[in-house]
Amino acid sequence: MQSPSVQLPASNPALCKAIAQRIAANPQQRITFAEFMELALYHPQLGYYATNRAEAGIQRDFFTSAHLGRDFGELLAVQFAEIWAQLGRPQPFTLVEMGAGQGLLVQDVVRYLHQHHFDCFEALEYIIIERSAGLVAAQQARLQKLSQSWGNLRWQTWEQIPVDSLVGCCFSNELVDALPVHQVVAVDGRLQEVYVVQSESQQIREFSELLAEPSTVRLTEYFESLGIDLLKPPYAAGYRTEVNLAGLDWMATVAERLRRGYVITIDYGYLAERYYRPSRSQGTLQCYYQHRHHDDPYAAVGMQDITAHVDFTALGRQGEHFGLETVGFTQQGLFLMALGMGDRIAALSQPDPDVTAQDILQQRETLHALIDPAGLGNFGVLVQRKDIATLEPLKGLTIPPLF
Repeated sequence: MQSPSVQLPASNPALCKAIAQRIAANPQQRITFAEFMELALYHPQLGYYATNRAEAGIQRDFFTSAHLGRDFGELLAVQFAEIWAQLGRPQPFTLVEMGAGQGLLVQDVVRYLHQHHFDCFEALEYIIIERSAGLVAAQQARLQKLSQSWGNLRWQTWEQIPVDSLVGCCFSNELVDALPVHQVVAVDGRLQEVYVVQSESQQIREFSELLAEPSTVRLTEYFESLGIDLLKPPYAAGYRTEVNLAGLDWMATVAERLRRGYVITIDYGYLAERYYRPSRSQGTLQCYYQHRHHDDPYAAVGMQDITAHVDFTALGRQGEHFGLETVGFTQQGLFLMALGMGDRIAALSQPDPDVTAQDILQQRETLHALIDPAGLGNFGVLVQRKDIATLEPLKGLTIPPLF
């Protein structure tokens, strides 16, 4: 692991104690890295998302497309309106936002549909599914006025939504990258899993790692399903990477709840052949603090975000196993351009006496950031559907991907 180039705060001692207790309670005095990441991020009272739920806390460390103004949400609303029409204008038309962060997209999507697609707005019901109680509280505070004036916004858990009941679109933006991942290492011709144990010298570091047999056969089955053998050339000994079993479970849940409609997953990641390149020998796990990243998850426990890139091939195949059809995979930049981003950029060239040149430049920079191929524009957009008869592609997929 590389030493962080940014000065990190001390770990949350109460969270470290809770993790240590979980380790001590295990008969083998260890937990999987996935369980460690789960606690570090999602412990109900002490995890990163519980204690950094305010917008200022999150944006201190990272930002998403939704933080860059209304355009991202409004262009998504353009796509949602088309989906509603393609589904035959159902009543109700349900949008399920999974992992809504600070609740920024809700306002932009609902406002745009109200102003430009009122028939769709009248049919709309909006469900937020958020696993962090702290983030739910932050969302409800932000959206209090909207929730009171418009009765079709609610928070639910997956357990409260019946199987095969949703007609509409389930979507997420930078959710899957934050789900806990297992870590595996190829050692002496065997696949080993990374476990977390208490360090012998806790004054230096609370936790350290131990390699042992995989905790579940699903890890080996994962690579078998992709046709990847980490134990043979061109993979070198010591090759380390991640497996997002939680992402597969999440996709199965979404597919089972959707009766008819679309699933749109936006995140940073790769198709499997790029994700598991032999040259990517240390995986993709990253930690974020104050917009700088490093690869040490055992520093600043509970005070930093931990993420891993998404394997879109695995998500697509899991969806297909549970009845979804993969209809497209593209880049965010191309997706947004197909939905009208180019028109928005061009409109900034039209003179407007009420807008200063500085404001125009700032807005242009914001729009370009959303489609920048070296940044957010290179995020993946996976589009899946269920029980859709038409062969017409969604507008967001009409620009062919570059890869």
